[in-house]
Formats: sequence, C-alpha cells, structure tokens
Amino acid sequence: MRKTFWLLGIVLIFYSCNPAVKNQNDALNYFDIKGYFKKEASRLNKRNPLLTKTVEVNGASETKKIHIPDWEKELSIFSESEINRNAWKGLFSINTTNTQELYTSDNKKVPVKEVSITKRDGRVASIRILIKNSNMLYSSTDTLTYYPDSLYRINKKQHIKLMAEKNYSITGRLK
Repeated sequence: MRKTFWLLGIVLIFYSCNPAVKNQNDALNYFDIKGYFKKEASRLNKRNPLLTKTVEVNGASETKKIHIPDWEKELSIFSESEINRNAWKGLFSINTTNTQELYTSDNKKVPVKEVSITKRDGRVASIRILIKNSNMLYSSTDTLTYYPDSLYRINKKQHIKLMAEKNYSITGRLK
C-alpha cells in the first residue's frame, strides 16, 4: 500500500511539472509579434528574395545585394519585441480600428513602448515598434519598421554618458 502511494505521488509530481498542462497561459493578450515573424521568416526562406541591405553608422553607409540564408535570424530583433510576456500582461493599452491595432505602454519596466500594426484587406500592411531603454549611464531608442514583401528598417539612437550620441540604421529592401 505504501509503495502505491509513493508511486502515485511521484507520478503526480512529474505530471504537474509537464509544460503541456499549462493551456490557460497559452492565450495571447496582444498581437503575436513572435508568431507573425516566424511565419514571415519561413515564407521568405522559401521565396529567397534578393535583398538590398544598407547599413549606416553616423552618416557613413555601405550597401550590398545579398540573399539571406536565415530569415529568422535576420528578423530576430522584431521577434524579440514580443509583447505577450507573462510579466507584461495587462501593461499595454489597446486601441483598435478596422485598419490599425495600436498597443502602448508607459510602464518603466517595459522597454517596448509602442506597437502599431496597420492592416489592408485584413492583412498586415506594416508593423512599427518603438523600444526605449535607459538607466543612469545609457539610453537608447529603437524604431523597427516592417513592410511585408517590400522593406524593413531598424533605426537606433544610442547615448552613453560622456560619449557622443551614435545613430545606426539598417534598411533592407526586398526584390
């Protein structure tokens, strides 16, 4: 009888640790940025478009035409801006119209301050993400913009105390 209780206890412990049991936390409160860019990366990997990529640092720029071997890695900065984190639940206000979804947060703990999704005919036409980080020594502002099958842009302004501000820009134009 004791062995049965021990065995039942061990089974219950392992069952409670199983992540598949956590269905109630799977519901998304906001637009699924991570899921959207995972699908985009998969679609672009299959399509393999030519990309004209321009990198600019403080006014000096370089442009190359390349094929991206791993679009998930290329678009990772967008995916990392996912706002459906458990710790951020309820920290975004939502404003929705037929053509736009706008998510904003003024919480100091949340670096993603704004996500704007514009839609045409029910499909995503553009995504704009604003990220701000700051502390006593450092501040940065990132503006990420994505237009499916057309362009993505990453603008970053960075300021470290006692140093000059740096401006970075990466633009990818799809052909």
